[in-house]
Amino acid sequence: MTKFNELGVSAPIMKALEEMGFEEATPIQAETIPYALEGHDVIGQAQTGTGKTAAFGIPLINKIDSKLRKIQGLIIAPTRELAIQVAEEINRLSKFKRIRALAIFGGSPMDRQIRALKDGPQIVVATPGRLMDHMRRKTIRIDEVHTAILDEADEMLNMGFIDDIREILKGIPEDRQTLLFSATMPKEIRNIATTLMKEPKEVKVKAKEMTVENIDQYFIEIPEKFKFETLNNHLDINSPELAIVFARTKKRVDEITEGLQARGYRAEGIHGDLTQGKRMSVLNKFKQGRVDVLVATDVAARGLDISGVTHVYNFDIPQDPESYVHRIGRTGRAGRTGEAISFITPREMAHLSLIEKTTKSKMKRLAPPTNQDARRGQQQVTIDKLKKAIDQKDLKPYHDAAKELLDEYDSVTIISAAISMMTKERRDTPVRISSAAPISVKKAKNSSDNNRRNNKKRYYGGRGQGGGRNQGGRNQGGRNRKGNFQRKNRDDR
Repeated sequence: MTKFNELGVSAPIMKALEEMGFEEATPIQAETIPYALEGHDVIGQAQTGTGKTAAFGIPLINKIDSKLRKIQGLIIAPTRELAIQVAEEINRLSKFKRIRALAIFGGSPMDRQIRALKDGPQIVVATPGRLMDHMRRKTIRIDEVHTAILDEADEMLNMGFIDDIREILKGIPEDRQTLLFSATMPKEIRNIATTLMKEPKEVKVKAKEMTVENIDQYFIEIPEKFKFETLNNHLDINSPELAIVFARTKKRVDEITEGLQARGYRAEGIHGDLTQGKRMSVLNKFKQGRVDVLVATDVAARGLDISGVTHVYNFDIPQDPESYVHRIGRTGRAGRTGEAISFITPREMAHLSLIEKTTKSKMKRLAPPTNQDARRGQQQVTIDKLKKAIDQKDLKPYHDAAKELLDEYDSVTIISAAISMMTKERRDTPVRISSAAPISVKKAKNSSDNNRRNNKKRYYGGRGQGGGRNQGGRNQGGRNRKGNFQRKNRDDR
């Protein structure tokens, strides 16, 4: 794996990366950053979860003049959730350059955004509809933008924003640097690359980079309401040295962490809302073995280089195969083996098949472990400790005490008492985890625009950034009406 310090990243950005716990670059980052730092236009073919934000964010931040309080970088994203997430990560990456990114999206008061724009952000992350509104009002000036980034361009095409994208790009100086990222490359997106970009370098996450070695992969088909008990049982059975549990949203990370702590597990959680000090404290505890279970969102765990992780649990299945590979890649390192166990609800089985097909790997089905299995698992841990003591320790000083016990009790009773005293008993504290909508496979290309949009919202609702149905609340702006791609509703984006 390539380290960030091998890519020519500037010292202030390296300091931010280190504070965030990012050490190694993903494939899309390792290939994109050098090209972008050299000033080339770049076409990146990569899906959500591959680390695109840092891939384009690091070179962008590197070019920004922190003393110039004008918009120098423009990032266009399809949804408000993605715009918020990207802006948050850009602000974390640019912490030591004192650069500010501002998210602009529909559904938020226009006057509030205008006041924020007057404060002089150097980077704007915007959805197309709201950006066009600001351009018409002349409340956003893009004539000094030197870097333009299109994130998830194919999603913007699906949502009917392709003409807006062309108009926006034509309003930016021609000598700009342009970076375009898209999971697929339909002809309309390829045409933008041909007509509005300058000899772009192409970067693609190849299928071979998505294969997984040294990791035993399993899945358990389980209803949502039984996931937490199943996780408890598995932790008791496996007694992992270090485990990472991935959850879809920040709220679920908090709930799972608190639930595990209440049951007596040494667990901590990390997500984007934590302060940097708290985040680093948690990661240090985990690396030092003072925490057995780390509960995390994809964004918070991205780029972490933690050795000794024996188990990865996908409490929530990720929304795309790349995220799955990234998650389970936290284990099975340095030639060691690891285990990855995914909890799949019945409605997510088709999505599981998509992940298997894309990653060219097969997960083995496991039966949900019972409470009795868990108790037996904990007893086995105690038995292993006793056997180790028998093999390694000089027990002669204890022989007299043992003989006294044998004069009074039989050997089975004595050993049973020892196992009982040494076995960790799980607390039966009631725990409630908020429900989450299942992730389903995207519709076929000939599906209606409305179905495509609704399915897209399932994906972004699960990102755990900026709200959404999977955080227990409603999406800002509410549910869209059928076939609603007219300009009047672009403001919702």
